[in-house]
Amino acid sequence: MSNGLFLPYQRDWINDRSRFKIIEKSRRTGMTFAQSWEDVEDCLKKRVPAVWFSSSDESAAKEYMEYCQNWAKVLNMAAEPLGQEIIEKETVTTLKFKNGTKIVALSSNPKAFRSKGGKVVLDEFAFHDKANELYKAAKPSITSMKGLFPLRVISTHNGKNCRYFEFLDQAKKGKIPWSVHYVDIYKAVDQGYLDKIYGRTTTREEKDQWLAEEKAATGDDLVWQQEYCCIPVDESTAFLTYDLIKACEDDSILYFTFPESAYFMGIDIGREKDLTVVWIVEKTATQKITRYVLELKKTAYSEQLDIISDLIDETKARRVCVDASGIGDMPAETLQERHGRYKVEKVKFTNPIKEELAVNVKIHFEDRLVLIPQSEEIRRDLHSIRKLSTSAGNSRYDAGRSNGSHADRFWALALALHACDNDQAPLIECIFSANPRKMMRALDGF
Repeated sequence: MSNGLFLPYQRDWINDRSRFKIIEKSRRTGMTFAQSWEDVEDCLKKRVPAVWFSSSDESAAKEYMEYCQNWAKVLNMAAEPLGQEIIEKETVTTLKFKNGTKIVALSSNPKAFRSKGGKVVLDEFAFHDKANELYKAAKPSITSMKGLFPLRVISTHNGKNCRYFEFLDQAKKGKIPWSVHYVDIYKAVDQGYLDKIYGRTTTREEKDQWLAEEKAATGDDLVWQQEYCCIPVDESTAFLTYDLIKACEDDSILYFTFPESAYFMGIDIGREKDLTVVWIVEKTATQKITRYVLELKKTAYSEQLDIISDLIDETKARRVCVDASGIGDMPAETLQERHGRYKVEKVKFTNPIKEELAVNVKIHFEDRLVLIPQSEEIRRDLHSIRKLSTSAGNSRYDAGRSNGSHADRFWALALALHACDNDQAPLIECIFSANPRKMMRALDGF
């Protein structure tokens, strides 16, 4: 094996002759590339009669087989062109060598492994739909009268509720005799990944800049953690699951219905790193319907206050709840001075208050009492909230930073729903103009 072909973490994987190997990896770090070399070499040296490769999708299997075909040429190994066979009523791709060995790329159908013998490679195992059945069918394939053959499990994380995570966890704890490998994007870059991309040696500054740009382009801290940093994100631990969120989405709700509607507003204040988000809901007899979401980034406080004040006046909002924690205290105080303390409520984000707000949001989603617009940014923000436990055993609700937001949209919505449920504005403040308006003066020029 030429050292110039592979990076150190790839060589470590190839050189490890353990019968059972598993790796947790970042996306696109070339592990399938390295695995294909190992498999062709095993066939060349007749260590195995066959390699049975299964990936979670057809394109990955095709890429793997193309790698194998190229390695056969590099090693001057006589092989037939890529062919096809029917196994369990499914078409599979084969690479047959003149020495009688072969490599077969199977579908993820567990039945395809029945009555097979040889080396088994389970690629992107965390993403197989029927991982338990697949493993149950594949495991006996590596034991036969002809010998004991290797098993390879390669994958990026897909949460914690999967067979791949169970195997990895057991292997790390020494409960099963598997060799464990690890490569996140940072380790890959440190060992020459970026040099391979650029075709030259890169500086530390270039590496750090590239990583920062890739992370920013990902647009979601949880995606970055799981897909690139080998940190499993368990959907079951999400405070609001994607299913709950999507069930309350409606893309036809963003309009105003003066004069007969009652509007309520939640405001999460931000400045440099975070967004200021203004969330306006209309309270009907059965639901709280989102009518407008305004996001302000790197906007001077004076300008933010003027925009928000105009919105309060134009909608004749019955009640406005403002995050008055930290930098939000002064803007909240100013809004109270302009519109009255009976209308504008300052909300200090203590842990008990955040828990009350967060639980209220969840109840609204579970009971379909709220409608929100279809928006990937909003969806990710709402999904990013996690219920964590402090060292003292108390609950804490927090999220990573995503697209310049630190769950700002979630907390703005939470404050808007809180405003709806604590309607204390005098009746005279709820009288609306008789002229319907579709646009608001506060939004002119934005």
